[in-house]
Amino acid sequence: MKTMKIFRSLLVAAVAIAPLACDEGIDPITRVDPGPDNDAPTVQIKFPIEGTKIRVKEDVTPLTIDFEVTDDIEIQSIAVSLNGTQIKEFSNFKDYRRALGPFEYPELASGVHTLTITAKDLSGKSTSASVNFEKVEPYQPVYEGEIFYLPFDGDYFELVSATNVTKVGSPLFADDAVAGSKSYKGFADAYLTFPTEGLLGEEFSAAFWYKVNASPDRSGILTVSPPDPNNTANPNNRTKGFRLFRENAGGKQRVKLNVGSGSTDHWFDGGANADIDPSVNEWVHIAFTISQTKAAVYINGEIVSEGTLPNGVSWADCDILSIASGAPRFTEWGHLSDQSLYDELRFFNKALTQDEVQDLMGN
Repeated sequence: MKTMKIFRSLLVAAVAIAPLACDEGIDPITRVDPGPDNDAPTVQIKFPIEGTKIRVKEDVTPLTIDFEVTDDIEIQSIAVSLNGTQIKEFSNFKDYRRALGPFEYPELASGVHTLTITAKDLSGKSTSASVNFEKVEPYQPVYEGEIFYLPFDGDYFELVSATNVTKVGSPLFADDAVAGSKSYKGFADAYLTFPTEGLLGEEFSAAFWYKVNASPDRSGILTVSPPDPNNTANPNNRTKGFRLFRENAGGKQRVKLNVGSGSTDHWFDGGANADIDPSVNEWVHIAFTISQTKAAVYINGEIVSEGTLPNGVSWADCDILSIASGAPRFTEWGHLSDQSLYDELRFFNKALTQDEVQDLMGN
């Protein structure tokens, strides 16, 4: 009993002291004046940006709109309008000085559109930002047998499949272009890849515009090769697929094609006829064709190399297309990243005739 009385006495004393202990060392909460509301909100539209072209297979597609709004004191509301019609309004914000998108607009139709975002703060000041963009009609191949079209017009979007190619490293875009406003500009250790499913058949052709940069003095251009189990570090299995590349030839750059037929490979080297002079600094049109019996290489619409291909081409285990490099499947001879310019790259499921190659060049 004596122990219990002592315990109760201690408990009462602790309860009596507790309020004093809880307040000790804690400053009272005081309101901080945020100061005068001097500035209007700022509005940044992150996507779409001015001039964006949205390309998909569907006639109507969702659009993800991304933005950022900030204010020096407090945001009151944000209104989003498309082509003059309000499609969304925000009025509740976790951070009252900074609001972030994105949100999804469910049905964007083809055509030219204007997106406007208007932010208002508590004192009534408002700011608007607008961008113009386009949802283009789904691409329809222009040429017979066209199965791949990469215009490089500021993005890496392949129009026939309506998918992006995969970017490796940090390639660039140049304002120098044959068509559109941009072209692909290679960079060290950079290139593009694309799965070959649906691209490879008994016949195949490629055509594109090219402005050579002779540094480095050799590079891959277009590569479809199988793995090389005997040389995984520096693969060079040429028995299947193809390899289009360039090499120094007395200060010029010589374009060569190698094609694998299953058990062996075949060379299409036009010698000096296939040389490009880097000092001229001009766009040239390059094409090559592979049929069941022969292959040919064209520069500016003229045949620079051709020959027989007795067993056609073998595509066994050729699942990767590389653009602007021999990597990752054709690197043993140093045919790595190309720092040249590329524009208007097209593939075909047929062997183009010379007239068709020249029509492509003329168009």
